[in-house]
Amino acid sequence: MDPTVMLPPKPDRRWTIAKQLGLDTAVVRFWGVDEWWEYDTLMRTKTRFADHGFSLDVVEDRPPMEKTVLGEEGRDEEIATVKTLIRNMGRLDIDTYCWVWTENPLGVIRTSDSLPGRGDSQRIGYDHEWMERAPDHEAAGITEEELWDNLQYFLDQVVPVAEEAGVNLALHPDDPPTSPVRGVPRIVKSVDDYRRLLDMYDSPRHGVTFCQGNFSAMEADIPETIREFGDRIHFVHFRDVEGGERNFVETWHDEGPTDMKAAIEAYRDTGFDGPIRPDHVPRMVGEEDREDAMAGYTDMGRLFAIGYIKGLLE
Repeated sequence: MDPTVMLPPKPDRRWTIAKQLGLDTAVVRFWGVDEWWEYDTLMRTKTRFADHGFSLDVVEDRPPMEKTVLGEEGRDEEIATVKTLIRNMGRLDIDTYCWVWTENPLGVIRTSDSLPGRGDSQRIGYDHEWMERAPDHEAAGITEEELWDNLQYFLDQVVPVAEEAGVNLALHPDDPPTSPVRGVPRIVKSVDDYRRLLDMYDSPRHGVTFCQGNFSAMEADIPETIREFGDRIHFVHFRDVEGGERNFVETWHDEGPTDMKAAIEAYRDTGFDGPIRPDHVPRMVGEEDREDAMAGYTDMGRLFAIGYIKGLLE
């Protein structure tokens, strides 16, 4: 397994911290970059990481896919962009594309970003009551079966391209893994959903981003589920939550309900040797030095998490 972190496409203090932590694998997200899926942008990003001693192994950003998910006019153009991304990743030996489905159109949702944690750290959480009070989204009314049909349409076009390009597709769960949210169903929210969607296209390239926090909120047995999905797991988000799908709080890596050591042992048992990164860490006291730091992506908590992961691996 390769411990890694999400990094921006150009060097900043996060790149320096990652090297000081002994990391040599990177996950990239292209905040604020237009048409980043084109070859030239991906190539320069790949070589920029290489020049600084990193192997770029995962793209964790997504071209627009809302029309694709909702089955609207224009979805073929969106799918063509995804195909362009995958082909260019293959040309550049970028192994894994982490994508989402019914997080479109709502995205990742949290209702709190400063829940008290140990030592006055601040944690993020979700309480479905606030979404029940919210107005319906404009996409409300679409059915679960329509979403499944649209997913099949997408997989039938995209998985063969991934097979040809040699790129792993790693589907991330809905976050939060509950349905509906503001009137919109979500269909990647349970272990059974994953069984169904993996059967929709039987290919070793069509697999899973195993986000432990989401699977924990699904009340899945984490080690058992890791072993079930086995070689279909291409990428890991190593985190934990307290609570269930409709009400949970992100935890420190060493104080959640999941047996993290047993999880690492399960990955080892399945032969997983891919990238594993911390996700959604608490904000620590005094951590105000980077204004663009999203809740869950502040730096000091990630230092703790990487050390924790490396310790478990060792």
